[in-house]
Amino acid sequence: MRTVLDYLDKTAAAFPEKVSFRDEKTALTFARLKEQAVRGGSALLKDGIVREPVAVYMSKTPDEIAAFMAVLETGSFYVPIDDEMPQMRIKLIFENLQPRAVICDEGTKESALELAGGAKIYTWSKIRNEAPDEEALAKVRASMIDTDPCYIMYTSGSTGIPKGVAVCHRSLIDYVESFCDVMRFDEETVFGSQTPFYFDASLKDIYPTIKLGCETVIIPHTLFMFPLKLVEFLNEYKINTLCWVVSALTMISAFGALDEVLPKYLKIVGFGGEVFPIKQYRKWKKALPDVRYINLYGPTETTGVSMYYEVDRDFEDDDVIPLGRPFENVDIFLLDENNKETDEGEICMRGTCVTLGYYQDPERTSAAFVQNPLNNRYPELIYKTGDIARRNERGELVFVSRKDFQIKHMGHRVELGKIECDVNSVEGIVNSCAVYLKKKDRIELYYEGRVEEKELLSYLKEKLPRYMVPTKVHKLEKLPLTPNGKTDRKGLTALSEGK
Repeated sequence: MRTVLDYLDKTAAAFPEKVSFRDEKTALTFARLKEQAVRGGSALLKDGIVREPVAVYMSKTPDEIAAFMAVLETGSFYVPIDDEMPQMRIKLIFENLQPRAVICDEGTKESALELAGGAKIYTWSKIRNEAPDEEALAKVRASMIDTDPCYIMYTSGSTGIPKGVAVCHRSLIDYVESFCDVMRFDEETVFGSQTPFYFDASLKDIYPTIKLGCETVIIPHTLFMFPLKLVEFLNEYKINTLCWVVSALTMISAFGALDEVLPKYLKIVGFGGEVFPIKQYRKWKKALPDVRYINLYGPTETTGVSMYYEVDRDFEDDDVIPLGRPFENVDIFLLDENNKETDEGEICMRGTCVTLGYYQDPERTSAAFVQNPLNNRYPELIYKTGDIARRNERGELVFVSRKDFQIKHMGHRVELGKIECDVNSVEGIVNSCAVYLKKKDRIELYYEGRVEEKELLSYLKEKLPRYMVPTKVHKLEKLPLTPNGKTDRKGLTALSEGK
């Protein structure tokens, strides 16, 4: 298999009338998905768009998936941009990408004309109906190889400037093959899609669907504010598989939705992005004991998921569910500050999961994608994740903290994640986030839950060493989230610094 388009060819032939992707308004069969990809790709190819970046600036619908496939038909690589992104972020992405072509829908056309510079704007509703040129597309396909780029996902860079992670077909194919085997998906799988398509977590739904001929249902974003309605939606569409960020799962369990109505078709819950608080995991396990729960870990720079752990035992309240073991063809090891192997250190990865680097950004690429320090015999790039982990007594990797979240405070090394883990074990706490104010040399804590600030602070003074106790705690109605559903640490840090 050379490209992920081979998946689509097979499923369109095997399941032509089966629905691939749907939302409340649209349902695309596999045959229609393939047809639109061919027609849209032909329109791009007619204008000489081949083997180059194409921005897909659309709202999250089945049509957007078809547009991705159309770009791939030309040997090009797609770049998802969403209408919910901040305008400045979109502008920065276009400045880095400098695409000649942008595919948009009616809702994003005006913004695309304003932000995309001199790029040609293609409206999807028009090009998906263009005459197909299968002969021209076949010539392009014959020249494609598996190390050609497939897509670029832009992550938030620490400087605020987005980094475009370029991923080739081979990396994605290896990921999809391993992921489907580990999760035991099949053609009866029905995904509930939670994540925006411009985050790599969306790959967990998109490509298993295209490989296996199963189905993805796009869940309306607004339902994630209404837990009961969300669970009812899962039942209405008979969704049996969730691969969600932790915050989306805890939103359901923390607010008691599982006591009112159960997602009765659910068989598999994959979770990732952040540590799943044991207390919230237990609520899911108690309500749905026969569901398989699988922790999924991996940064965008290693094609998303690279490790997994199927939860097979109970844990103490202040434990952390392990990251587990690597996927097939992925090697993971820990390095200390001197680049020596260790049992607690930075997670580093090698293998086909390691992506091509950051698009048009050689400086940041060379800082993160480095020669394997354990190998001085031949060139071998690894990716240093910036995540700290340790091996437990079972040999499993357990997440400790982000490297950025390990601080020096009052002469001690402090892991902010440990503070959060202890806070999250308190009855009545939904979630928490500890931030460090370097200029003031103090720790502050934000949380949501029923516990009062004084009560929580008293508990932490008894539970934690003095140097780990936050100077202040702030109770919020709801912790702010980034667009991909993770706690907005930068926003909370800025909030504290502004006080």
